[in-house]
Amino acid sequence: RVQLVESGGGSVQAGGSLRLSCAVSGFPIGGDCMGWFREAPGKQREGVASIYVRLRNVYYSDSGKGRFTISQDNAKNTVYLQMNSLKPEDTAMYYCARIYDGRCGRISGSDVVNWGQGTQVIVSS
Repeated sequence: RVQLVESGGGSVQAGGSLRLSCAVSGFPIGGDCMGWFREAPGKQREGVASIYVRLRNVYYSDSGKGRFTISQDNAKNTVYLQMNSLKPEDTAMYYCARIYDGRCGRISGSDVVNWGQGTQVIVSS
């Protein structure tokens, strides 16, 4: 059974940092593309970052570029999203996702194979 379990969300002041984790079971991430998406209240879900784990190729949307870093730990079968210099506009539910590996760079919800349940991030000013 495939499971993606996010953790690490919480409340932080603007300028702070959080590291989100996505613990994966049911398949090895080593051969896949994994990504992070977010959905703010009243907005569409958007891609933030993805990583083609086998080659360690990373991709970022404009939302994630510069302040966010996606990484992996194959031994723990876990993907991370380090978020620095957080802003109130980063407030959203963050979702981990397994992405069809042929579309890794698009970071599109239409290419997602499996979703996690989400972890809430709140950034106060």
